[in-house]
Amino acid sequence: MIEAQQLRKTFGDVVAVDDVSFQAGDGLITGLLGPNGAGKTTCLRMIYGLLEPGRGSVTIDGIDPHRDPRSARARLGVMPDSKGIYPRLTARENIAYYGKIHGLRGDALNARVETLVHELGLNRVADRRAEGFSQGERMKVAIARALVHDPSNVLLDEPTNGLDIMSTRAMRELIASLRDQGRCVVFSSHVMQEVSALCDRIVVISRGRVAAAGTPDELRQTTGKDSLEDAFVALIGSEEGLEG
Repeated sequence: MIEAQQLRKTFGDVVAVDDVSFQAGDGLITGLLGPNGAGKTTCLRMIYGLLEPGRGSVTIDGIDPHRDPRSARARLGVMPDSKGIYPRLTARENIAYYGKIHGLRGDALNARVETLVHELGLNRVADRRAEGFSQGERMKVAIARALVHDPSNVLLDEPTNGLDIMSTRAMRELIASLRDQGRCVVFSSHVMQEVSALCDRIVVISRGRVAAAGTPDELRQTTGKDSLEDAFVALIGSEEGLEG
C-alpha cells in the first residue's frame, strides 16, 4: 500500500504539487490522471524518494522512503518517465544488473531474470545489446528491471508513452496482471482511454492539486456525467485537454 499525505513541492516560485493526498491499495490499480504539467511525475518522484517533499509525507507499506530508503525500495518497483536502459548491455544483463542492486545473487538472480525474460516475451532479444531496440523492447526491459526484486508496489510513469498499438495492448495486459497478483499498482497518464480501461481508482490532478478521486462510477456520479470523458472535462476544465 502507498499513502501520500498533503504533499507539496515547489521549484523556485513555481508550485508543482500542492497538498496532494491519496491512498493506493494492494490488489488495485490507481491511476493519476491529468494533463501534461499537472504534477503527476513530481508526485511519483516524491513517492519513490527521488525528490524530498517540501511538506507532507509518503509511506510505502508503512515505511517512510526518506527515513528508511533501503527498506522502502525493497518494496517498490519503479519505471520512471526516463526509461533509458544501458545500450551496451544485453536485455538480460540490464535486468541482472538491477537485480544485483537489490541484493540478488547466484541462482536466485538467474532464475528471476529467466522468469521475466519469458513472461515479458524477451526471449528473442535477451542476448542482444539494447542499442537499437524498438521502443516496445526498451519498455519491456525497463519494466523487467522494475520487477526483478519482486516488489509488492509498482510505480509506472506514463508506461505506454511512445508505444505502438500492439505494444500498448501488451503493456495494459501486464499492468492488469500485476494487480491480479495482489500488487499495489500506481501509474500516471494523460491518456483517458488508458486510465478508464485499467483503473480501479482514479486520482484526477490538475494544476498540482487533487481535483477529485474515486472509482470511475463515483467520478461519473459526482459530476453527473454519463461518460468518463465528460466527467474529466468537468473536473479539470475544458482549457486543460486530455488525449482520448
